[in-house]
Order: sequence, then C-alpha cells, then structure tokens
Amino acid sequence: MAKRAFPLAKVYGLLEPGPVVLVATARKGQANIMTMSWHTMMEFEPPLVGCVISGRNASFDALRATKECVINIPTLELAKQVVGIGNCSGRTVDKFAKFGLTPVSASEVQAPLIGECYASLECRVADTRLVNRYNFFILEVVQAWVDTAVKNPQTLHHRGNGVFVVAGETVKLRSRMK
Repeated sequence: MAKRAFPLAKVYGLLEPGPVVLVATARKGQANIMTMSWHTMMEFEPPLVGCVISGRNASFDALRATKECVINIPTLELAKQVVGIGNCSGRTVDKFAKFGLTPVSASEVQAPLIGECYASLECRVADTRLVNRYNFFILEVVQAWVDTAVKNPQTLHHRGNGVFVVAGETVKLRSRMK
C-alpha cells in the first residue's frame, strides 16, 4: 500500500460523522434553518448530540439565546434545498419560504420541525461549556419523530467542496452489544 500526505484541511471528508442535517431554530417569532454536518452522537440515554455551529451564523445566536432547536434529517430528494440553505443567511432570507419547506409545530420546543424531512429531533441545549472556546453545543434530544413510510432513507453525507455521498446499501451484521 502506497500512502501519501493528505491536506489537513480535507481531513473532514475522511471522518464525516453522519448525515447532513437541517437545524431549525426560532427566535422572536422568526424561524430559521441552517445546513449542518459537524455533529456526533455522544450518549444513548438520554440521547446527547454534540455539534459545531459557527459563531457567524444567525442560528448560533438563536440557539445560544433560546437554548433549543430541531435537528431535521433530510433525504436525497431535498439535496438542492440542503445546499441552497447552506449558501444563504437567515439574517436576510426566510429559508422556509425560499426553499418551499413546511414548518411544523414541535411538541417540546419552539423551533419547528421540517415537514419534508424524514426524521426530526427536538433538542434542548444540555451543556454550553465548550461554546465560547469551540462553538460546540451539547444538545439533549427530548422528542424524536420519524416518517415510518420511509423504509430506506437515502441520507446525504458531506465529503467537502460540494461533494456528497448518498447512503446506499445496508449491511446487517450480528452484534452482541445490547
């Protein structure tokens, strides 16, 4: 095997942690959406999700102020909206209207679910100790929703520079973990 040096700025594409998600927030009656792929599961029960949100984003300010959001998981059918949402600012654009998405009232938080996404996770901020230094929020999922009609969701996974992988073949292997 012949390996060569790899640019550090592209390491993200090697370690991509999971599906690209759409984070919805609401502040002062204004809902917003941001595209995010820098997240990781941290605990099973209660489910904790760690995520990085740039301090330059309107969603950062909303999440910091309200301490709640909804992580919505889109499928391949929403790929163009996912990219479009990631390329404009909620400070100047109503992203629900611009991208034809449906806000749906959540049961535990003020931020909306996105009707077109196959799954939605209502979250509250559980820990902010790493926000000032790393823009890293730890979220607790307080309610989860999934569209049971979607049997094999084709989620998007960002590899960097506009390149995505679509989740494909599912392989089931026996596990002794419970």
